[in-house]
Amino acid sequence: MAVIAATITEIKTYLDQTAHIIQWATMLNGDTGSPVEMPGSTVRSVQVQGTFGAGGTMQLKGSNDSTNYIVLTDPQGNSISKTAASIEAIEEITRLVRPEITAGDGTTSLTVTLLVFRSKR
Repeated sequence: MAVIAATITEIKTYLDQTAHIIQWATMLNGDTGSPVEMPGSTVRSVQVQGTFGAGGTMQLKGSNDSTNYIVLTDPQGNSISKTAASIEAIEEITRLVRPEITAGDGTTSLTVTLLVFRSKR
């Protein structure tokens, strides 16, 4: 049950706009990602991959008050609670975002990667 630090990489996109890749690697059952603050990034997607093991589940959570974290949803209103490798758009814009590995076994080892983008006006 560790807090996994995020690595953040800036990438330049078309017309010199900025996006970031935020990644939490080698997350085990019970681990929580360190929260990342990014309220200005209005376009977001999350990818989860790795070994899920028996019952491995990643939940992506957001918070506006730095205390209470709620499971975020995709544009169809489904909770972002993944038990297999996938990429999903994120509907809510929250101050903080972090992944949690809420189930799994001794083989569970997941990498969670966010792409966030801020459009210049």
